[in-house]
Amino acid sequence: MQLRNKQDFWAGVMFVALGVGFALGATNYSMGTAARMGPGYFPFWLGVCLAVLGAVVAIGALKEKAEETEVDKFDFRILFIIIGSVVLTGVVMNSLGIYISVFLLVAISSLASHEFNWKVAGATAICLVLFVWLAFIKGLGLIFPLWPSFL
Repeated sequence: MQLRNKQDFWAGVMFVALGVGFALGATNYSMGTAARMGPGYFPFWLGVCLAVLGAVVAIGALKEKAEETEVDKFDFRILFIIIGSVVLTGVVMNSLGIYISVFLLVAISSLASHEFNWKVAGATAICLVLFVWLAFIKGLGLIFPLWPSFL
């Protein structure tokens, strides 16, 4: 077998590594049974599924029918933008509230895209703020500061 699709192969290897890591980490918790799941049950099986998916993707990259691709040079700028936006959200959450923090998270992390568009980033940010409000505030009843503390 020849490695034809390097992007899929290395993505599959990453999925396998993450899946195995999560599955092994979950063994530190009580598993329980399928009828009465313990805290380790879901992460264990999620890790197993991720590892199997990664293996399927990696093996598919070795087939003759696989599209031939190369792995581009790693772009650290994109990594710093995404991680920086997540860290910034965590830092400003209490002072700016969840609405503005989530909006900033999406808007800043959207800068990492090669096809960045302010209209799309703004629309996506508004949709995600609405989702956070519906899922976490209304649905789960979690208590977050909604608006900036100085208002």
